Amino acid sequence: MKRQNVRTLSLVVCTFTYLLIGAAVFDALESDTESKRWEVLSDMKNSMVRKYNITPEDYHMIEIVIIENKPHKAGPQWKFAGAFYFATVVLAMIGYGHSTPVTVGGKAFCMAYAMVGIPLGLVMFQSIGERLNKFASVVIRHAKCYLRCATTEATEMNLMFATGMLSSIIITTGAAVFSRYEGWSYFDSFYYCFVTLTTIGFGDYVALQNDQALTSKPGYVALSLVFILFGLAVVAASINLLVLRFMTMQAEENARDEDKEGSGTLVPIDGHPIAARQRSHDDQASVCSCNCLGNKQCEGGALLPGERAPRTLRRRASLAFTPDLVERASV
Repeated sequence: MKRQNVRTLSLVVCTFTYLLIGAAVFDALESDTESKRWEVLSDMKNSMVRKYNITPEDYHMIEIVIIENKPHKAGPQWKFAGAFYFATVVLAMIGYGHSTPVTVGGKAFCMAYAMVGIPLGLVMFQSIGERLNKFASVVIRHAKCYLRCATTEATEMNLMFATGMLSSIIITTGAAVFSRYEGWSYFDSFYYCFVTLTTIGFGDYVALQNDQALTSKPGYVALSLVFILFGLAVVAASINLLVLRFMTMQAEENARDEDKEGSGTLVPIDGHPIAARQRSHDDQASVCSCNCLGNKQCEGGALLPGERAPRTLRRRASLAFTPDLVERASV
C-alpha cells in the first residue's frame, strides 16, 4: 500500500477515534447535569401549573411567547446595526442563531448572500493572514539581528509561535472586555471568544443581546465587530501556517515515493523493456540522443569520425538532435 493511502487511512482512523473519545468525555461530563436540570425544570413546571391552574395549551403558548421574545431583548435585530452584525456573522460562518430571517425574501437573500460572501470572506481572511505572517517574519528577522542570532531568517516554528501568541493575546483581552460589558464570568467570556474565533458559534453566549446594546451602545457594537474580524484574520494566519506545513510535508513524501518508484521502473528500448538498474553500457549509448554516457561513441553529442551510428540512433536522429532538446538533456 502506498504511503499516501496509509496516511489517509491513518487520518480517518485517528479522526473517528478522536470523535469517540470526545463523545465519551462529553457524556461523562454533561449527562448527569442534564438529567438533574431536566428534573428541576420539570418540578418547577408542575408547581407553576398547579399553582396557577394553567392548561397545557396555555403553558405551551407561554413558552412560545418567551422564546420568541428573547431576541428582542437586545432591541430591533434588523435595523442597520443589527443587520450589519448579522451579515458579519454570516460572512464569517459563525452562525450564532440568535436571529434568523423570517420572511421568504429574507431567507432567499440570505442564501444568495452567503454563496458570494463566504468565499469572499475566506479569501479576505486568508490574504490578511498572509500579510500578518509576512509582517511577523520581518519583526522576527529584526529581533534576531538585534539579538545577534546565528540565523536571522524566520522559520515556520517562529511564525507559528508568533501567531499563536497574538491569538492568545486577542482572546484573553477580548474575554476581559466582554466580561466587563456583558456581566459574564471571565471563563465564560474566554469560552465565548474561543467559540467565536474558531467559527464554532454555538450561540449559547452571544454579545450585544442585553440592555438594547445594538442601538444604545454603538461603540461597543463597533468594538465587537472589530474583535470578530481582526481575530478571525489572526486565526486565519495560524491556520495558513499549519496548512502550508502539511502541504510541504505531503509534497516531500510524494517526491520520496516517486524517487523510490522511479529507481525500479522499466525503461523500454526498441519495444523491449529492461530494468533501469541493469542497463549495460551499450544500451545507454543506443538510447542517448544528445549527451552520450559512452565516451568512445560521441563527444559533446556528436559521433567521432569513422564510426557509424547504430540503426536506432540513425532512425531518431532527425527528431533527436534539435537544439532545444540538446540543451534540456545537457542540463
